[in-house]
Amino acid sequence: MTTTPIAALADFLDDKARSVKAIEAEAEAILHGQGDQSGYQALMRKKAELLAELADDAQPLVDALPRPRAGEAEERLGLFSMSAANALRIGSVFYMSALLYPDEHKKGEPNNLELFAAEVRAWA
Repeated sequence: MTTTPIAALADFLDDKARSVKAIEAEAEAILHGQGDQSGYQALMRKKAELLAELADDAQPLVDALPRPRAGEAEERLGLFSMSAANALRIGSVFYMSALLYPDEHKKGEPNNLELFAAEVRAWA
């Protein structure tokens, strides 16, 4: 089955968003179920590392996009990665946990990565 560059990027983003959700769910279970603060911190670092690498990991898919979509995707992915790298640089677990979530986010609503994946899919 042949997929378009837009669909390939959207699938990649959906996969990364699922990975983030899984990490967050595991972190919450460890923190609230076991009271393991250091385990929670390690998982938040793992989430931030995944997001810090997002732009680089997606670059081949972005390069295949038509212009100006490639520039738009590169910019948005760069912002995700830059925020995550900053959270890692300062070592703030709170910042790492808040990555992808606006201040007004409500539980159950999609995070910014999920929203961007849906937006990319709509480009087709």
